Amino acid sequence: MRYYHKLKNRFHMPTVNTDKLNLLISDEAKAAAAKNSGKALVLDVTAHGFFKVLGKGTTPIDFPLLVKAKFFSKLAEKKIKEAGGACELIA
Repeated sequence: MRYYHKLKNRFHMPTVNTDKLNLLISDEAKAAAAKNSGKALVLDVTAHGFFKVLGKGTTPIDFPLLVKAKFFSKLAEKKIKEAGGACELIA
């Protein structure tokens, strides 16, 4: 199928899996989240250069996590919510 005047930046979407979300969180933020158990830790994956969160693997997160991204797969959203976190869409 032809696509005339295709601009590749419209289709640019770097992805990260839920099993790698733990690597994006700094040690200081993990310690602060463990100390304040009532508050959720906010992780903005767009600041790390990723736009979409996919649901591969398990989430090794043992504290509530608010994940901000442009796109979520259904499985990733389900796994984050099962771990006690929440998903927030960013325009």
